[in-house]
Amino acid sequence: MRKPVLTIFYQYDPWNATIGGIQTIISSFIKYAPDSFRIRFVGITSDPSLKLRCWHRRSLKGRDVMFMPLFYMEDDNRRKLVPTTLRYTWSLFGKHLSSDFMHFHRLEPSLATGRWSGEQTLFVHNDIHSQMLKSGGASKQGGMLWSRVPQLYLALERRLLKRFSQVLSCNSDSRDFYKANYSEMADRVSLVRNTVDGELFHPLASDRLEAERAGLAKELGLESGKQFILFAGRLHPQKDPLLLAQAFAQLKQRNNDLKPHLLVAGDGELMEPLRNELNRLGITSSVSLLGPVQQSELIRLHQCASVCVLSSRYEGLPLVVLEALACGTPVVTTRCGETPKLLSGKSGLVCEERSPEALAIQMEKVLAHPEQYPVSACTQDAKPYEAGQVISELYGQMLSRWKAKTEPAVA
Repeated sequence: MRKPVLTIFYQYDPWNATIGGIQTIISSFIKYAPDSFRIRFVGITSDPSLKLRCWHRRSLKGRDVMFMPLFYMEDDNRRKLVPTTLRYTWSLFGKHLSSDFMHFHRLEPSLATGRWSGEQTLFVHNDIHSQMLKSGGASKQGGMLWSRVPQLYLALERRLLKRFSQVLSCNSDSRDFYKANYSEMADRVSLVRNTVDGELFHPLASDRLEAERAGLAKELGLESGKQFILFAGRLHPQKDPLLLAQAFAQLKQRNNDLKPHLLVAGDGELMEPLRNELNRLGITSSVSLLGPVQQSELIRLHQCASVCVLSSRYEGLPLVVLEALACGTPVVTTRCGETPKLLSGKSGLVCEERSPEALAIQMEKVLAHPEQYPVSACTQDAKPYEAGQVISELYGQMLSRWKAKTEPAVA
């Protein structure tokens, strides 16, 4: 019996460490794919020896995948003069990559799919309209390019959304926006959970945790007893790491007896501005800029951290939150995206004001009273987002729809 084919489209190289929650979601979607599906992935590559625009049989997360790289890119962590999304979309024109199911994680590539057959699904990972219309100065600092011409994006969106059989958003505000503004397709818009891989992200036993924290401090050349604050993500105006740096400086002024040390795992266009801000604030020795890290090291950082902090201007439901909670680590976040709706009072705190002082106060509360944010409360809030369960349900729904289309009706 023929297996249904799922083709996933996104502009990254699954075999090269890049920063971003979308990449992690796609990897999990491939890892937990049932054998009843054939999986194809259309991406980019950092391997110059790999032939472009051809299918290659590869293994990813223990799963056989047919991989087509459209172009070569050595470093996808920093934006280029020509946006990667534009280059990726242009490379799809003239191709016919129809399949039973097609998953898109950006809207723009669907410009090239007008003549393709099969069920197309758009995954929406941010509250796009808040991102464009409410991000304030972010666009001036190099934020989302569409924020400079929001009406053009809305016109493109209205033209392209009708091609999708499903629009799945991880953000309830975004879902509600689509339902209200595209009433003709409201029944095709729904909420989807982002996922965290519980096989990888989990808490450490208390005795091992202290040993790991001591080992991490030693590797970083720090004295033992540090309380690690973790920021993990792209150094991009959306994430606003400069606000976090300012908040951390205020935290040290308020209560340096807590021995806080900031870990920044990630890279991006704000790396140099962040270095300059740390120097200006005089806190360079209290911050470790780790750059991009492999997933195994990121798991360790989540497990060792006393708190994970988001200083974002806008979000969907960031994976870093789910990963931290799954590791038993509480979260402090600005009020944006789905995170404030996810956190219970015992798994983290929300800053009602976007200011260094407000963020510092909330970090101080968690560091000063860790007993109020127990591991069990954090893991409980992450449990509904377990990748194996959520992704299996999505594949089950896809398989049911495929069988309904392809199997002959019973008289």
